Amino acid sequence: MQQAQTRIAISTRGQALYEFTDEAARWIAGTGIATGLLTLFCRHTSCGIFINENAAPAVQRDILAWLARVAPEGAGYAHDDEGPDDMPAHIRSLLTGVTLSVPVADGRMVLGTWQGLFLAEHRRVPHTREVVLHLIGE
Repeated sequence: MQQAQTRIAISTRGQALYEFTDEAARWIAGTGIATGLLTLFCRHTSCGIFINENAAPAVQRDILAWLARVAPEGAGYAHDDEGPDDMPAHIRSLLTGVTLSVPVADGRMVLGTWQGLFLAEHRRVPHTREVVLHLIGE
């Protein structure tokens, strides 16, 4: 049994979805681990990670619009220390999540045809976000 771990830095330009599937795939290929389980962990409370369709841009727009409706800015939150997008970003992070598990076979993630890994930036200003990848297998 082997283990490998790395951190991926993702520079954001504000509220949007940022796909990082290819970067994760390149790292996995370089580990020499053919079969195992990839765990991903987002180290932040105002962004999240998830798996969703990576083919149709309308899907990404619809996801962002839905998140804005579910956790709108200006909804009278008590927590607004960093501005009006602060608390909505925390709520949206709960919805998108901060951890994922993806099986690995033949040195590749076992994702569906249209699935991709995304970081959802829930803040308006640019950030550098960090996702930890941990792969265990053989």
